[in-house]
Amino acid sequence: MELTTIWFLLVAVLFTGYFILEGFDFGVGMLLPVLGRDDRERRVLINTIGPVWDGNEVWLITAGGAMFAAFPEWYATLFSGFYLPLLLILLALIARGVAFEYRHKRPEPSWKRRWDAAIFFGSLVPAVLWGVAFANILRGVPLTADHEYAGGLLDLLNPYALLGGVTTAALFLTHGAVFVALKTVGDIRERAGALAVRVGVVAAVLAVAFLTWTLSIRSSTAAVVLASAAAAALLAGLAAARVRREGWAFTGTAVAIGLAVATLFAALFPNVLPSTLDAAGTLTATNAASTPYTLKIMSWIAVVFTPIVLAYQGWTYWVFRKRIGVAHIPQH
Repeated sequence: MELTTIWFLLVAVLFTGYFILEGFDFGVGMLLPVLGRDDRERRVLINTIGPVWDGNEVWLITAGGAMFAAFPEWYATLFSGFYLPLLLILLALIARGVAFEYRHKRPEPSWKRRWDAAIFFGSLVPAVLWGVAFANILRGVPLTADHEYAGGLLDLLNPYALLGGVTTAALFLTHGAVFVALKTVGDIRERAGALAVRVGVVAAVLAVAFLTWTLSIRSSTAAVVLASAAAAALLAGLAAARVRREGWAFTGTAVAIGLAVATLFAALFPNVLPSTLDAAGTLTATNAASTPYTLKIMSWIAVVFTPIVLAYQGWTYWVFRKRIGVAHIPQH
């Protein structure tokens, strides 16, 4: 297997991990005003993701770094053409991270409400825009023969991309609700489990519509198989959530999101950014890649450090595996 293909797969794995892990804490952030009826319940929700949300974002940083080093042409064209959506995602993530740190600094309800709003919108905006971005990557954008983006913002807001944004938001909401049910006790757990089933039905309908549309644009045998498996995993997760088997439900939604992202990359390959304007402008895993020597050095670095990072993050989740509830939150 060529190094360009290996690094395409590695970038796909990194983004898949990011959407699975960051997906549930985006979902928890969006559910903050829905499931958190008072300050103590909202603190329970925040504490479910408190030890892990920043570690989940490392997957995005690593994916971006891998794109920059392995596929610099893809990185440059993507970040110039998608500048505004990616800037909005960055600002939302900054606001969300600051909110987690500053919410508890003062006791006034108005102070906490403002930071709660930052957590909500800081979770909603990336959840939608990531779907819009990846839908456009797969659909293709207007690129010149020199790989320059020749479109505008409205070109990115097409019906297919907007459906992608709504779909990712719904999937993350479902994933987050299942995670809350898995990590909490008492009334919050019951409400989260019931909400996961209701939102999950909507997410399933949207996901089937989006994946079907995706396969009509670009497809391969692997993409069809992955899409079918993603739909089956989501339905299995919802069935488990319905009978309050939160562990299996979370596994189902995680696998569904992972397979859905894998479907997009499988349908995209060997392209990395198709052009709708000029076929010569299409970026592929070959013409967007770095030199073979660079890819070789990066491969050795990845072999050494990837297991260390995975072991550390796995240990973090193991340490903070216990359920929490309102009884664990002191009354201020």
